[in-house]
Amino acid sequence: MAPLVNMALRPLDFKICTDAELTMAVCAQDQMAFSALISRHYQAVYRVAWRACRNDADSEDVTQEAFLKLWNNPSQLRDGNAVKGWLMRVASNLVMDRFRLKPMQDIEEAAQVADQSMPADATLDHAHVASRIDAVVANLPERQRLALTLVHFEHLTNIAAAAAMEISVDALESLLARARRSLKQTLAADGKHLLAAITRDGD
Repeated sequence: MAPLVNMALRPLDFKICTDAELTMAVCAQDQMAFSALISRHYQAVYRVAWRACRNDADSEDVTQEAFLKLWNNPSQLRDGNAVKGWLMRVASNLVMDRFRLKPMQDIEEAAQVADQSMPADATLDHAHVASRIDAVVANLPERQRLALTLVHFEHLTNIAAAAAMEISVDALESLLARARRSLKQTLAADGKHLLAAITRDGD
């Protein structure tokens, strides 16, 4: 990572710093730079955690823990410009660790929802579509879910998402293809309304 141009930056200057510059400042234990990163990326990391946890309390815990990992050991981040994706991956891994120790009730409920089919002529509003897709996404294999979340829901490019997951672009595209195929198969009973929501190309 390139060093900060000016280590004597005023607090307001952090708003225009790049992620790499902020991360470098965090390496020097600069709390204001760390706060700037939290302000910039908290919501995106929280959304990744929520898609797996499906409740606010666990999502907040996971998000805070992900940022603490960055604060406690920022040198583990190889590229400061990839801090957003790195935090998302850390949050996803933390969620999986929680599942292994104590499976969450929300995941079991999501599985039940995913197994239910709706009448073909049912009217699906936007909220229901989003809820239905979230339930099915929550049951995808770990790496497929993260790949789909980064590209489709957080709108990262394939290159950026692959870097965040520390895999090749080809491997990412394979995960995306499997995730989309699984979603289409699971949601097929819901008809064209739901399928249209997940077939948009995320590249």
